[in-house]
Amino acid sequence: MVAVIHASSSLRNALNYNEQKVKEQVATCLAAVNYPKDVQDLTFNQKLARLQNQADLNIKTKVNSVHISLNFDVSEKLSEEKLKEISDTYLQKIGFSNQPYLLYQHHDAGHPHVHIITTNIKADGTRIELHNLGKIQSEKARKEIENDYNLVKAEDMKSKPYELKSAYTQKVKYGKADSRRAITNVLNAVLNTYKYTSVAELNAVLQQYNVLADRGSEGSRVHKNHGLFYRILDEKGNTIGVPIKASSFHNKPTLKYLEERFAANETARNSHKARVKNAIDITLLKNKNYSVQDLIRSLQKDGFHTVVRKNDEGVLYGLTYVDNKTKCVFNGSDLGKAYSAKGIQERCVQNEQLRQDEYQKHQQPANHSGYQKHSPDKAQTLFKDLITATNIGNAIEELLQPTQANSYVPHQLKKTKKKKRKKIYNNQ
Repeated sequence: MVAVIHASSSLRNALNYNEQKVKEQVATCLAAVNYPKDVQDLTFNQKLARLQNQADLNIKTKVNSVHISLNFDVSEKLSEEKLKEISDTYLQKIGFSNQPYLLYQHHDAGHPHVHIITTNIKADGTRIELHNLGKIQSEKARKEIENDYNLVKAEDMKSKPYELKSAYTQKVKYGKADSRRAITNVLNAVLNTYKYTSVAELNAVLQQYNVLADRGSEGSRVHKNHGLFYRILDEKGNTIGVPIKASSFHNKPTLKYLEERFAANETARNSHKARVKNAIDITLLKNKNYSVQDLIRSLQKDGFHTVVRKNDEGVLYGLTYVDNKTKCVFNGSDLGKAYSAKGIQERCVQNEQLRQDEYQKHQQPANHSGYQKHSPDKAQTLFKDLITATNIGNAIEELLQPTQANSYVPHQLKKTKKKKRKKIYNNQ
C-alpha cells in the first residue's frame, strides 16, 4: 500500500475534485464518517459544511484541508467494506481519530485506490500537527496495515501510483525491459483513464507509446473468436516480438472488457468535444497558410496527438484526435464534417487560396482613404470564422485594421504646410 498526503487551505477544492469524478462516473462516495446523515442523503453543500464548520473552529490555522490517497497493488481485489475498514484504521493510526471525513473510491486508474477528505482541526479547536506526518506516522501506519491485512508491501508493488505517469510517458522499447511488464505499465495508465469508443481509438493512444491492441486480420481465427493480443511496435510502427494474449495479463484487458468501456466512454467524453473543435478552428483562423501537417504540429503543442490514416495510394482518408489533456479520443467525422479528413483538407485549401488573394491585394496600389476595404466575400469569410472559432477579438480586429500609411501624406496637407512655413519666414 502507498499513502500520499496533500495538505492545503481549500476543503472546497478537494471536495470538488472528488465530486467531479463521481459525476464522470469514475468514482463513488463510499462513506461520510462522523456526519449527522448517511452518505447517500448528503448534498454537496452539506458535505462541505460539516468539514468547513469544524475547520473554522481554529481561524489561525490556514492549512486545514487534508486530502489523502491510499493506493493498492493491481492484484488486490478489495471489497468496499474492506476499503472502509482499512481507511478508518489508517486515520486512527496517524492521529485522526474521531475526525469527520469523506471516503471516495476511484475507478480511473489501473490500480485500486481511495481518496479521503478531512480536516486537521479537532472538535475542541486544537490542530493536528502535519509536520512530518507522512514521513513518521504515515509510514509506520502503512507498514502495520500491510501486515495486519496481508497487503502487498509498497516496496514490492510493481507499479506505484507515482510511477504510473513516468512509466506511461516513456515509449516501450523492445529488448530494453520485460515485454509483459512494459506493456502492463502502459495499459494500467491508459485503459481506465482515456475515453475511447473502439479498438482503433484505443490504438491511437497506445501507439504513442509503441503498443498495439491487435484483433488479428478479419476472417482470422483470433478475430472470429473475439480474441485480442497486445504487441510492441518499433519506431517505424511495425510490430516486433511475440504477441501476448490479453487474457494472460493480470488485469484481463480482453475485448469483452474493452467493449464495456466503449459504452461508458461514449457518454463521458461528450463534454470535451468543444475543446477539440475550438482548438482546430482557432488554429486555422490564426494561420491562413497552414497545411494539414502544419495543423497537426500546432495541435501537438497544445497536447493533441493526431493519427493520420492513408490508403495504399497515400491518399488521406481519416483523422483521429487524441486529447492528452482531457484524455479523450475522437474520430474527425464524430466531431462533424468540418473536422473530418476531407473537411480539414478543404479548409486548408481555402486558407491557401485566401492567403494568395491577400498577397495579390498587397501588390495593388495603396488605398489612400487610410483604411483597408474588404470585399463582401472577405467579410463573409471573417464573420464565418467569428462563429466557428469563437475568437471574436481577432476577427473584428482584422476587419477594422487600418492600413499602415507610413510616410504617405496627402498632397493638400503638404502644400498647406509649405505655405505656412513661407508666411512665417516672410513675417520674420
